[in-house]
Amino acid sequence: MNSLDTRLGTLRGPARPLPHSARTLAALTANPACDRRSVIDAAGIDKDALATHLGTPGPVRKSQLALRFGLAFEDRVLGRDHAELVRLLRETLGLDLADVAYEDLNRVATDQERSTPTLRHIRTRSLIISAATGLAPPRTVLNHPVLRLPVAGHPVYLEPDVLAFHHDGTFHVVEIKSFPVIHGQADPVSVNAALTQAAAYILALRDILADEGLSPECVSDDIVLINPLNFTQRPTATRQSARRQVNSLRFHLDRLRRLPELLDHLPTGTSLDLAPDPEGKPTRPRRDLAASLARLPAHYTPRCRHHCDLAVYCRDEARSRNRTEALGTAVREDIAGITTTTTALALVDGHIHPSDAQEDITRALRHAQRLYDDLQAGSA
Repeated sequence: MNSLDTRLGTLRGPARPLPHSARTLAALTANPACDRRSVIDAAGIDKDALATHLGTPGPVRKSQLALRFGLAFEDRVLGRDHAELVRLLRETLGLDLADVAYEDLNRVATDQERSTPTLRHIRTRSLIISAATGLAPPRTVLNHPVLRLPVAGHPVYLEPDVLAFHHDGTFHVVEIKSFPVIHGQADPVSVNAALTQAAAYILALRDILADEGLSPECVSDDIVLINPLNFTQRPTATRQSARRQVNSLRFHLDRLRRLPELLDHLPTGTSLDLAPDPEGKPTRPRRDLAASLARLPAHYTPRCRHHCDLAVYCRDEARSRNRTEALGTAVREDIAGITTTTTALALVDGHIHPSDAQEDITRALRHAQRLYDDLQAGSA
């Protein structure tokens, strides 16, 4: 175990680290300035357990009904020997009948071995290299593949829905999502989240090829996104570019190399250990835990509610400290350089003299105050 592992282990305590997934990697790009999230995720700390113990449970996750709908939709796409999936791939990627073949990576492992992804990763890697080098007929579809991506020096195993191999040797990632496409339009926030998750798979695929001296350009930036059509379970497929998300995720993965620097700012012995009793119930005093958490700077935005279990806690923390980010990203950006509403109001009232960098913002704030006062006077 290296020094970084030891320091992260001290922060986490004796609990087993939670592994990264494509979803947690996607969250890195949603709020890259949040050092709190970066460190906690790198240490594999359970954010939901932290938030629950602090009395601020995370946002409500998908309902059981939504989860069942998603599983039923995936079964429809992948069932009947992938007939529906193959149809969609033919239409979207231009596959010919002769190109259609698939392999289920679950078949290379027993039920017990599936709980550890190593064997499926080895088989996935072998098939990818064979397809890329022409040593074996390329598979059009790999079901339940396992990829591996280094994150902060640690291997993270990822499981895409499907990998599709185009007949000209180009690899495509296929993502099956249960949010609908209604009259040709899908929710842009959901689409971006799907593309960012797919970006992790694209990077992992390119790493496999690069390790073998092969061109990473064999992996397309385009993914095939499969969704329900309108309000039915009938699947439809679109080809989406994930180039921006790939570049963004690579940048933020490289940024995780700052972890030693971030940990250097923590007092020795800082820990987020919940100190569970033999029955697993946390015994750590909440005030003590909150004090340790406060040593990790947060960067709250309203979007955090979509992807972070600590969002409610960080929002309440920002409000209690009169932080401008509690008012939303637009407000924080409009008064950049002023971090609290207390300071902003003091500049408006003249209780604080603005610095040279604050003069333009102060004038704008005072103008907004005059407009507000005029409106209030007019409605009286």
